[in-house]
Amino acid sequence: MTPQRYLLAQAYNNAWANHRLLACCRSLSAEQLHAERTSFFPSIIHTLNHILTVDWFYVSALEGRPIGLAAFEPEIPFALFADVEREQRAIDRRLIDHCRQLDAQTLAQEIDIPRREHVQVERTDRILLHLFQHQIHHRGQVHAMLSGTSVRPPQLDEFFPADPAEQALRRADFAELGFSETLIWS
Repeated sequence: MTPQRYLLAQAYNNAWANHRLLACCRSLSAEQLHAERTSFFPSIIHTLNHILTVDWFYVSALEGRPIGLAAFEPEIPFALFADVEREQRAIDRRLIDHCRQLDAQTLAQEIDIPRREHVQVERTDRILLHLFQHQIHHRGQVHAMLSGTSVRPPQLDEFFPADPAEQALRRADFAELGFSETLIWS
């Protein structure tokens, strides 16, 4: 698998995992979403907003139009779950579209990431790897917080295996997302 294919598969996995996690969170009441919990961020809605704003921060930089720290103002842009879900789906699509355009030259290209005190300069491939790891990290926190609710946390590790039984586990999600095994793996 080429680095470009790998990163594109990661972008699809990111969108699928977000879809599964958000589908479970959709079942929570506003009270459950905002309830104080033990984690890096103090609630599910706060963590979901963080996942979203970090996507805005990095995807805009990858696209060459960095919004910088404005991505984090306000820290929690959406109190309503429906708004977080809508915006997360939109940024997931932008990330997939960006990864579809990758080639060896763009992966090696340096991008500017505005920080508070300086402009960080990083290769595209390294920022993408960082972004995917960041999202996995925080989805795991939401997953753990769901364990303290009435909603069962979703399985988030059924994306990559080619086995037909594994494919069946993601088929409904793929249909909802407009994905297919052929689209992702061919």
